[in-house]
Amino acid sequence: MKKDIISNPILWSPSDERVKSSQMYKFIKIINKKNNIDIQNFPDLHIWSIENKDDFWSAIWDYFDVIGSKGMKPYIDPINQMPGSKFFPNGKINYAENMLSGDVLGPAIVFKSEDKIRKEVSWKQLKVQVAALANFLKKQGIAKGDRVAAYMPNMPETVIMMLATSSIGAIFSSASPDFGVEAVLDRFGQIEPKILLTTDGYWYNGKEININKKVADVVKALPSLKRVIFASLLGIEVDYNNDKFINYDYIQNQYKTNEMLFEPLSLSDPLYIMFSSGTTGKPKCIVHSNGGILLKHLVELGLHSNAKKESRVFYFTTCGWMMWNWLVSGLLLKSTIYLYDGSPFYPNAEILWDFVNSEKINFMGVSAKYIDALRKENINVIGKYKLKNLETIGSTGSPLIHESFDYIYTNVKKDVSVASLSGGTDIVGCFIGGNPLSVVRRGEIQGPILGMDIHVYDENASSLKNEKGELVCIKSFPSMPLFFWNDNNNEKYHDAYFNKYENVWCHGDYILKTENDGFIIFGRSDATLNPGGVRIGTAEIYRQVEQIEEVMEGLVVGQIWKGDTRVVLFVRLNENSNLTEELIDQIKAKIKTGASPRHVPAKIISVHDIPRTKSGKIAELAVRDLIHNKPINNITALANPECLEEYKNIKELSA
Repeated sequence: MKKDIISNPILWSPSDERVKSSQMYKFIKIINKKNNIDIQNFPDLHIWSIENKDDFWSAIWDYFDVIGSKGMKPYIDPINQMPGSKFFPNGKINYAENMLSGDVLGPAIVFKSEDKIRKEVSWKQLKVQVAALANFLKKQGIAKGDRVAAYMPNMPETVIMMLATSSIGAIFSSASPDFGVEAVLDRFGQIEPKILLTTDGYWYNGKEININKKVADVVKALPSLKRVIFASLLGIEVDYNNDKFINYDYIQNQYKTNEMLFEPLSLSDPLYIMFSSGTTGKPKCIVHSNGGILLKHLVELGLHSNAKKESRVFYFTTCGWMMWNWLVSGLLLKSTIYLYDGSPFYPNAEILWDFVNSEKINFMGVSAKYIDALRKENINVIGKYKLKNLETIGSTGSPLIHESFDYIYTNVKKDVSVASLSGGTDIVGCFIGGNPLSVVRRGEIQGPILGMDIHVYDENASSLKNEKGELVCIKSFPSMPLFFWNDNNNEKYHDAYFNKYENVWCHGDYILKTENDGFIIFGRSDATLNPGGVRIGTAEIYRQVEQIEEVMEGLVVGQIWKGDTRVVLFVRLNENSNLTEELIDQIKAKIKTGASPRHVPAKIISVHDIPRTKSGKIAELAVRDLIHNKPINNITALANPECLEEYKNIKELSA
C-alpha cells in the first residue's frame, strides 16, 4: 500500500519563556529529580507516562496535591485489562472535595447569558451554595448511588448541583434545555433520577425561549422524581401546582449550613452518567467514575491546557455536551471557569471574542465548526481585539481542517497555541490533543495525551505510520467507562469499543499518524466511504468543498448503487448562490485536484440545511439510512430533524 507521507509546516512554536512557565515543564523537573531520569521534551514524557504507568499516575496525584488516600500499591490493578483496570483500587477520594478545598479569593464562576446577564460566583459563595444544596439532598434521603439530573442551561446553578450531588456520592446527569421532551425522556427515563434541577427557559439569538411546558411534560413522565428544584433564569412567574416543586433560592435560605461533609468514595464509584448522541437508537447511558474523571482532567486541564490557580478557562458548550463536564473540572486547578449560554453569533459574529477579550481569558475552547463558520464569513478578529491574555485556543467536535489553522493565525491571533483535540463522551476527555511544549503544525493534532498509548491500526492490528487506519488505545486509562446503565453482561460496552480488537479500545475514528508524530483525523470509521473498495474519510472531502466561496458546508455519504458504492455530496450554499452546472464542475475539480479523482462525488445535490446532533456534529449516518429507506432509530438526537424531510424526496438519488 502506498503511504500518505504528510509533512505540514510549523505555524507556531512556544517561546522558551512560555515553555518554562508551563505546568508540564515544572512536572518534568519534579519527576526527573525523583526518578533520576532526564526527560527533555514532550515525546520523552509521553513514552515515560505509558511505560511507567504506576509511577506516572502516582506523580499526577502528588503534583496536584489530590485530597484523599492513595491506598496501598498496586496503583493500577490489573494494569492493562480493558475494561476492568482499577486505578488506586484501595484509595479514597471525593471529586467535589477536591474542587472546593482551600481558601481561594476571587470568582470561581463567571456566567454570561448573551447580552442579558453577567454574574459572578465567588469561591466562598460557591461553597455556601453547595453546602446548602447538599444538606437539602440528604434531608430528602438522597444517598450514594442515587441519580440527580439537571435539565438546564449552562449556568452556575448547574455546576453547584453537580458539586452537591458528587459531595454525597450520588450520580449526576445533565441535558440542555434545547432538548425536546422525548429526547430528555430517552435519557433520564433510563436512569430514573430522584431529583431534577430545572429552569423556566433561556435566551438564544436575543429571544426568550420558554421551556415551562416541556418541564411540566418531563416531570409528569418521570415517576421516579421525589423533588424538582426550580432555578429561574428568565424571571417568569410559574405556578406548577405540584408539591414536588421547590425553589432554588428557598433551599439556599432554609437549608443553609456551615457543615460541609464529603463522602469518602472509591475511585471507581460513579460520578456521572453521560449519554451517547443516540443517532443509532436510544442513547447509551455511559457511567463514569469519580476518581477516573478527576485524574484524567488533572492531566488534560492542568498539564496539557496549563490551567492553574487564577487561570481563566472558557469552553463554549451546553450541558448536553461532554465539554461542559470537562470545563467544570477547571475548578480542580482553582481556575476561574467561564460559562457562556446562548448563541455564539448574537448580536454579532465577534461576540465570543469580545467576551474572551474583556474577561482576559487564558484558554478558550470552541467547536471546529464554529471556526469554520468564522472562516467562511472572513471575520477579522485580529483587527478588533488584542486578546493579550489568550494563550490557547482549543477546538474539538470534528476535525479542524488545515485552512482553519491558517484562519486562526491570520485572522484571530498570531501568538497562540492551537490545540486541536479529539476524544469523546466515551472517555470524557481526549486521546490526542495539544501540549505547551510542542510546535503547532498546519492541520495536525500535536500528539497523544499523557498516559494514553495511542496507535493507528490496520485490519490485522498492525501499527501504522503515514497510513490511514483505526484510532486505538492499547493500554488501560482511568476514564474508561465503568459500565453502561442496564447493560446485561456488559454486552453493549464490549461491542462499542472492544469488538474489533481483543483487549484494545477501538474508538471508531479514521485517522493518520504523520511523520512528525502528529495526527490527522479523516472522519468517523462508520461514516467512511468505500467506493470501489477504497476507503475515503469524509473530512477529506469537506476540507476541499468548504474552501469554495459559494458553499457554506457539506454532508457526504455513500449510496449503494448498482452493486457498488457511489459518493453523494449534499451542499448548503450561501443565500446568493445556486447549484449551477458551472458550480458543480468547480466543486468536482476542487475535490479532484485537492484530494484525488476517487474522492469526486457521483452526485452533488443542493439542500437548504444539513442535519446535525445537539452538539453540532454532522449527522451523516441519519442521511445514509434515510436514502437507503432504513429507519432513523432516534430522530430526537438531532437538533434540526425537520430538515430531513427535504432529503426524502430528492429525485437525483434515484438517477
